Amino acid sequence: MVQVDFGGPEVVHLRNVVEPAMGSDDVLVRVGACGLNRLDLIQRNGPGVLPGFRLPHIAGMDVAGTVVARGDRVRDIADGARVVIDPTQGCGLCRNCAAGQRAYCEQMRIIGGNVPGGLAEFVAVRADTVMAIPDDRSLVDAATLPTAWATGWHAVVTAAGVAPGECVIVQAGASAMSLAIIQIAGRAGATVVAVASSDEKLDAARKAGAALGVRNEQQLADTVREFTQGAGADVVIDHVGAATWEDSLASLSVGGRMVLLGNTSGDRVSFSLANVFHRGLRLIGAGGYTAQDFRAAIDAAFGAGVHLPVAGEYPLDDLPAAWTAVESRETVGKVVVVP
Repeated sequence: MVQVDFGGPEVVHLRNVVEPAMGSDDVLVRVGACGLNRLDLIQRNGPGVLPGFRLPHIAGMDVAGTVVARGDRVRDIADGARVVIDPTQGCGLCRNCAAGQRAYCEQMRIIGGNVPGGLAEFVAVRADTVMAIPDDRSLVDAATLPTAWATGWHAVVTAAGVAPGECVIVQAGASAMSLAIIQIAGRAGATVVAVASSDEKLDAARKAGAALGVRNEQQLADTVREFTQGAGADVVIDHVGAATWEDSLASLSVGGRMVLLGNTSGDRVSFSLANVFHRGLRLIGAGGYTAQDFRAAIDAAFGAGVHLPVAGEYPLDDLPAAWTAVESRETVGKVVVVP
């Protein structure tokens, strides 16, 4: 599905294209399932967000499939292996890639973000960015994990350092990202408070492990203080941005941490500096996950048998309907395209 302009579904067309070129360190993967992300929609509507984005473009970041060819230097991956792909590829050569910080690569390469992605039959990726899928996990199940699970792991484990017994608030509690965060925080021993717009979404958050659900229109700070016997939350993880900023900040305990990893509702906020430094709050940016985060997160997901719910499966040529499901904001979990 090739994007040729900016706009609605009409700017993306089903086309025959040349099979992706492989390098010596790459593998060619036949796509079995591709999870959709909001970035796909943002960049379809325009303008492109990621550096290096250009038209025509093939979106699709979260990919699982089968290896059908290998580069000359690839030795440890067999043809026919079922794999899930880290969409954050990197160049493999710069100092940030060498340090495992592929998200900060000096020549950023994100599958489906600024290089051809998984809304196609094949995708070529670096061999060191794929992980084997256990026999008891489906390709669709695996395709729900990469972006949400690895980003959530980075936020909870690496950035926030969530510890047993802590109280963690998760905004937009039924999004795929938040459902991953809830499960990861629960596994770290935290008590999770999920915030969402409907009872149905809060039910999904509770099924993922949230101990308390709070509707958007409720007084979050008061509710959390009552729940924590006056203390407030130790951590807030917020990928919504401007719309939830004040409530998130107000809900923190003295010395609390606020982890920021998204701005879907706006990019600019204002706040009292005195309120932050007098309360000893810490504002933590959790941008891109590391290569180590990705492997640890996917290993943990596979090992524990946890997964994200699938909101719907769509064939490649029914992509407009899949996008409509994502745009509705009524879905719980991931929308997956199956080429």
